[in-house]
Amino acid sequence: MPAKILTFVLALFGAGSAEDASSVRTAQAPSAQAPSARATPAPAGQEANQIVDAVQKFYQDTPQLTAKFRQTVVSGTFGKTTVSDGQVYLKKPGKMRWDYVSKRKKTITRSQMSDGKAIWVVLVQDKQYFEQSLSDSALPVAVTFLTGKGNLKSDFNAVLDASGKFGKKTDRVLHLTPKQPSAQFKDLYLVIDPSNYRVKESIIINAGGDVNKFQFFEPNTAKKVADTWFVFNPQSPAAKGFQRIEPPKSE
Repeated sequence: MPAKILTFVLALFGAGSAEDASSVRTAQAPSAQAPSARATPAPAGQEANQIVDAVQKFYQDTPQLTAKFRQTVVSGTFGKTTVSDGQVYLKKPGKMRWDYVSKRKKTITRSQMSDGKAIWVVLVQDKQYFEQSLSDSALPVAVTFLTGKGNLKSDFNAVLDASGKFGKKTDRVLHLTPKQPSAQFKDLYLVIDPSNYRVKESIIINAGGDVNKFQFFEPNTAKKVADTWFVFNPQSPAAKGFQRIEPPKSE
């Protein structure tokens, strides 16, 4: 993956800043830990693939979606847990926006948005932003399937997770492993609502053992989402005083 795209992915799926974290603690969060042993999959691999198809279809058939989210990141090295809250907006084709909100001040502290052609990361409190170009296929399918693009079965092997570690008893849990080795996605778990095949939770475990969990609440597929929400316009009155900075370097 190109370094400029990897930067965004790590920003999107990395820990939130201290300002927008709703809580930080050193104790492990049971719901966000990686399984101590490989989950025992259900034998019905065909059923897992059918669920993947249904999940893919749900997002391909959904023109727009908004939801609240909670992101829980557990460091595999230090065991520190960071929890951040916010609002996500998705719209076909390929548009997404993640607003991180300060629990204390109820204001947006950081936004990450893409119109499918470019990416903007906006540090609201610091009045800074950076922009990166984006090719149609650069973001991993683990991200793009939420906007109806990409194909999960092309990039991942899927089995049903019967460990009970994630989700509720009534949920279906997919355990996805990348067909090509990836430092960012060692394991991907999707907790699925069986009534409509919407993703309720996604749990990403990387090669370093870091666990990144997203929970989605109050989904709304009827609310209209404007195209302007996915573009940062530095000439707009709302962006007055913002300074453009260079994107952080990735290793």
